[in-house]
Amino acid sequence: MANHKSAAKKARRDAEARLRNRANRSAMKTAVKKFLAVVATGKKAEAQAALPAVLGVVDRAERKGVLHKNAANRHKSRFTLKVNALG
Repeated sequence: MANHKSAAKKARRDAEARLRNRANRSAMKTAVKKFLAVVATGKKAEAQAALPAVLGVVDRAERKGVLHKNAANRHKSRFTLKVNALG
């Protein structure tokens, strides 16, 4: 338990941020799973249609501080490569 007023406030803020981060991370993981399922079907047109949605979710996670900038760029690059590899 926090012994100072400022420490108690910090604990409250950390708890709220943890919930926000968990929600954003969960939304990102769900979008990625849906996208990878579409890619697994091998239909390039559907994968190209699903790509902007998953890129937007990754960008949002980056803006919210859930992902580091370089990690987000790596994810986006790999998703794009998967779509381009489909024949």
